[in-house]
Amino acid sequence: MADVIIYTDGGSRNNPGPAGIGAVIYHNGEKKAELSEFLGKQTNNWAEYEGVIHALAKAKELCLETLPTEVRMDSKLVVEQISRNWKIKEPTLRPQAEKVWKLMESFPNIRFIYIPRENNAEADALANAAMDRGN
Repeated sequence: MADVIIYTDGGSRNNPGPAGIGAVIYHNGEKKAELSEFLGKQTNNWAEYEGVIHALAKAKELCLETLPTEVRMDSKLVVEQISRNWKIKEPTLRPQAEKVWKLMESFPNIRFIYIPRENNAEADALANAAMDRGN
């Protein structure tokens, strides 16, 4: 079991459209941070990546990067691309993946896990709140 559990989500309305991210960071079951940020006009997949980027940066800021970490998200595409199981065909996603891989260098024990949307309600609500603020 990981010491740090991070739930992330990103989304956009009308794809591309108003986009936002949400993330929640837990350390040993205690909530350490919530993130909710409006991204402007972006695609859904770009926003999903951005959610991971913001969450990992925040975990690093909280000095949690050396602990076993699980990043849980409801985007199978992003999980598989970050894990290098799937090719990145969309050119705008390549720089996003590279940002994640760079951040991962600070996390020696990190895993990315796909979870169903219904198990990601907290991060989803934060992402939707960000999109609502931007509309």
